[in-house]
Amino acid sequence: MKIAIIGAAGQAGSFILKEALNRGIDATAIVRHPEKLTIEVPYLQKDLFDLTTQDLAGFDAVIDAFNAPRGKEELHQTSVDHLLTILSGTDTRLLIVGGASSLFLDDAKSQRMIDGVPSSAPFYPVAHNMYLSLIDLKKNQEVDWTYISPAAYFDPHGERTGSYQLNDDRLIKNAAGESEISMADYAIAMIDEVEQGKHLKEHISVVSR
Repeated sequence: MKIAIIGAAGQAGSFILKEALNRGIDATAIVRHPEKLTIEVPYLQKDLFDLTTQDLAGFDAVIDAFNAPRGKEELHQTSVDHLLTILSGTDTRLLIVGGASSLFLDDAKSQRMIDGVPSSAPFYPVAHNMYLSLIDLKKNQEVDWTYISPAAYFDPHGERTGSYQLNDDRLIKNAAGESEISMADYAIAMIDEVEQGKHLKEHISVVSR
């Protein structure tokens, strides 16, 4: 299996890259600043928006761990639109490191987390644009995508326990009544989905046990 990880030098992306390499997966990092990579790995130095269909040809899956800079949060949406465009008509899967804002809060699926976030909240631009990117994904029938939302607290410093709970597009809590997942355990869930491909064109979520 051959995969590409966009944003592999970032927080979530670096955990996903490490997990993939530990499993012997042929992984390529797509980064703007390869000097930030902490692991020796093949890389393509290119901006996400400059990627072409040809750049991604030959990969079984592309993992999008892109993180938009402050003040340009709309790039969370436009970046996904660009990837859908260049992957359309190919057999390459697209897996998105999503946000928790798009998760439903109730079993009836009548309210998402984003619905209760005031537009004045500092994190609203990121949450809103990540939600909009999911809406665009759901309209697409040309690409085999999977959108994986972390729990409400996505911990970059949490331990790798080696286990997690997978759920649909509803927010759930772990045995301790908390909605959290370490980036290390999230990476396990992401690479499991890459290898198993059980949730094509689905929005799923992951929380710690």
